[in-house]
Amino acid sequence: MKYKRIFGLVMDSIGTGEAPDAADFDDVGADTLGHIGEYFKGELKLPNFAKLGLSNLRDTPIAGVPVQDKPVGYFGKMKEVSVGKDSLDGHWEMMEMPVMQELSFFPNGFPDELLDKIAAFSGRKIVGNRPESGTKIIDELGEHQMATGDLIIYTSGDSVLQIAAHEDVIPVEELYRISRYARSLVNGPKYRVGRIIARPYVGSGKGHFTRTANRHDFTLEPTGKSVLDYLQDAGYHTIAVGKTMDIFSGHGIDENYHNESNMDGMDHVDHVMKEDFTGFCFINLVDFDAMYGHRRNTAGDGEALMALDKRLGTVMANMHDDDLLIITADHGNDPTYKGTDHTREYVPLLAYSPSMKNPGSLGTRETFSDFGATVLANFGVKGNDVGTSFLNDLQ
Repeated sequence: MKYKRIFGLVMDSIGTGEAPDAADFDDVGADTLGHIGEYFKGELKLPNFAKLGLSNLRDTPIAGVPVQDKPVGYFGKMKEVSVGKDSLDGHWEMMEMPVMQELSFFPNGFPDELLDKIAAFSGRKIVGNRPESGTKIIDELGEHQMATGDLIIYTSGDSVLQIAAHEDVIPVEELYRISRYARSLVNGPKYRVGRIIARPYVGSGKGHFTRTANRHDFTLEPTGKSVLDYLQDAGYHTIAVGKTMDIFSGHGIDENYHNESNMDGMDHVDHVMKEDFTGFCFINLVDFDAMYGHRRNTAGDGEALMALDKRLGTVMANMHDDDLLIITADHGNDPTYKGTDHTREYVPLLAYSPSMKNPGSLGTRETFSDFGATVLANFGVKGNDVGTSFLNDLQ
């Protein structure tokens, strides 16, 4: 069957068990979904995800999420082939652009030649310059930043350069201007950074700082055409919800909605579902990653999943027979794991339409690009021929 509208929902960082190459990333034993289930001791209530086959796709069911004898959707999991485990790698690979050239990482902080240029451009000194949790380094240096106007710059295990500043000290637009300049310095060939992230925050002092929804990701320009570009060129309507717009630097996107939170993002999804269009809506819900995974907040992660499950029920009830919903993730971020970084994991793959007659397993997909290949096959559009479509498996 061909679908008029496809909704692709990315649960940012909700992996489902260590990938075959997890050892290469020092992530052996990571399992975001499994460990959240264990933490909740069977009280992780995800009835709508369960009906779609969330536990069916795993070797070991998620505690509290029963395996279904007759799931209402198709289920499987996908393996990443990109060289990294960042959001950029995951989303680009989904859209048939796997990242095979390694990006730049800075486990010892950024070199002086980069920081000196940012300092000169901004007219501000720089503090921090190390891999660190954003909430921790802002709590540590926030008062200093407020008093001096310095920039807090830090990184993580991903290819990112993050710049934090209090909104009352450095206005958001100025922070964006500085971040755009930093972006211009790391597009290769010497340094090739996946994302520059502007991290504005508010609050009165230590223990009271909060990062705001004015975060903005300035990503590496796509190195080629993605599924979004091919769809747009073919005249299909493309919609981005959440940070998807940033990840693709606006390429291939007709309509965009910025998220304040997961629930705000789902409000946008409800709105888009009322629109009459033919095409693809690509959704990212980042709270799982930014609010809970990196902060190793297992309770928050599980509660956010349960909140999404309730909204998922509304989405499923409002779908038309010629709508297709694909749910997945871009990487793992096990909140029970060591450190604060992403984890190399399989990601879940769930597909649902009210018109499905015989749901079952989609197996283990060899690349995230099977997602994008399926979207292109549905609309009869040729892309990069990276993935393998599972459209014909959906009955």
